[in-house]
Amino acid sequence: MTKLTGGRLVAKQLKREGVECVFALSGGHIMDIIYGCREEGIQVYMVRHEDTAGFAADAYARVSGKPGVLITTAGPGVTNAATAMGEAKDACTPVIHIGGGASMATFDSGTCQDINTLDCMKAVCKEAKRCLSAQRLPNYVSKAFRVAVSGTPGPVYLEIPMNVVEDTLDEASVSVPQKARTVCDIYGDPAYIQKGAELLAHAKRPVMIVGEAARYSANHGEFVAKLADYLKMPVFTTSMPYVRGLFADEENHELFLLGEAAAAEADVILELGVYNHNHLNRGQGPLLHSQAKVIQIHEDRAMIGFNRDAEVGIVASCGVGAMQLYQVIEGLVPARKDEAWVERARALTAAAMQPFTASRTDEETEPMHIGRMTWEVHQWLNKNGRDWHIICDGGDAAQWTQYNHVAHYPGQMLRFGINGTIGMGFGFALGAWAADGKPAMLVTGDGSFGFHAMEFETLLRYQVPMICVIANDSAWGMIKLSQELKFPEYLSQHGHHPINLLPHMFPYEKMSGIWDGLGLALHRVEEIIPALDRIKASGKIGILNIEVNEHTPSPRTIGFAGAAKKA
Repeated sequence: MTKLTGGRLVAKQLKREGVECVFALSGGHIMDIIYGCREEGIQVYMVRHEDTAGFAADAYARVSGKPGVLITTAGPGVTNAATAMGEAKDACTPVIHIGGGASMATFDSGTCQDINTLDCMKAVCKEAKRCLSAQRLPNYVSKAFRVAVSGTPGPVYLEIPMNVVEDTLDEASVSVPQKARTVCDIYGDPAYIQKGAELLAHAKRPVMIVGEAARYSANHGEFVAKLADYLKMPVFTTSMPYVRGLFADEENHELFLLGEAAAAEADVILELGVYNHNHLNRGQGPLLHSQAKVIQIHEDRAMIGFNRDAEVGIVASCGVGAMQLYQVIEGLVPARKDEAWVERARALTAAAMQPFTASRTDEETEPMHIGRMTWEVHQWLNKNGRDWHIICDGGDAAQWTQYNHVAHYPGQMLRFGINGTIGMGFGFALGAWAADGKPAMLVTGDGSFGFHAMEFETLLRYQVPMICVIANDSAWGMIKLSQELKFPEYLSQHGHHPINLLPHMFPYEKMSGIWDGLGLALHRVEEIIPALDRIKASGKIGILNIEVNEHTPSPRTIGFAGAAKKA
């Protein structure tokens, strides 16, 4: 009769759930699970900080469309990943976080790493549970996956005390779930589909918004583009750009670049898997027209009507709901030929994008405009790395990067969400590469770079191809710039507080020498593309430390300063 440890039972169930890799940091409380993963053929990526493991698991899910998994040791190992779990929760990312725990025999007795991590994880996860019996481990793991992907996706925490991990059982005595998770689509109520179709069919200025949950609800997704084309309906995604490219290559489908500005004048708005959070002004005007009739499609009934009233609320999978609407609309009206609304959307988009497009040819700003820097990176990628992941890290740097690139496929572009979780770039690069094997271009600020810079060693160890471009304004740029906008008179008298400043053009590029990479400090625009060529030709992980202007805020930073001042 085969004897298995609790750790091996966990690994076996992970395998049954389709897990191919996990992200972890070594720790005594979890080693039996790690050994089990090795024996089950599950790749274990070991990082230098648990938060990075959480970011990597998050990115893996965003890119692959499947849950990501991280494993952390007890106490500080678990709490170190709290920020990554908060990011995953508000980005609607299904992540399974398995944490170690102190043995129950010494629980609450001052033993090593005995922190109340269960309550800690309840604050940042969709659900947090503790399994006290090795016999039940497969069921707990199975349930964690069900909860993570159901309704609004999100992270689930499962804590396993050390005595449970190390317990040994006869394999035949353990009940193992075999078919405990369905992946079936949810079809919308035909009466609600009919009502929504009639609203869209007669709309003069329709706009579609694609939200985070659509990434995991995309079967029949081809009907999203068909619906947009049929009604000449501009589309935009929420601020999590991993859903850009989900239903259409943005380069070849102009409508998917026209929706954000057009939403302010829409008369009907179709939301697919949308979380009306603060980046969408909670679904309110002026970002979304306050008088527009809203049709919301979501698998989670609780998200319909959240922050914005729904004229029609349809509980359905996003791709399926789009398909049902399209099929009804076809019978109601012919395909729209009139281009007037599209022309208006183009004009609104051009006006909204003007600060970004103007910066692309800026030759006057000294040091160089950060918008010009990110546009040079875009041009290089367009020629040399069209399928590379684009990771938008840093406060102001992320905004310029996001709006100066297009997405060709889902998960190509990755960025932090509504929590402003800067510093996630290295973990995102690892998780994205683990999901699809594509290189990464990480664009970050000099502040964000410092959070997890030692993870360069992790990327080197796993031979993850990445170029890191640092937009160096020698400050915590988004905060410094917003302070300049909010308090110009105070700062003219007293200057910036040192807390917002960093060493001038600190030579971060020299860190690449530790791992025999290529690092370059740049000060002129014309140096960027040749430098990227050099790094790519070297076949090594590289850093470009690029000096950018210290006083050129993005439109989003200007908005942030205004909102903060008003509050």
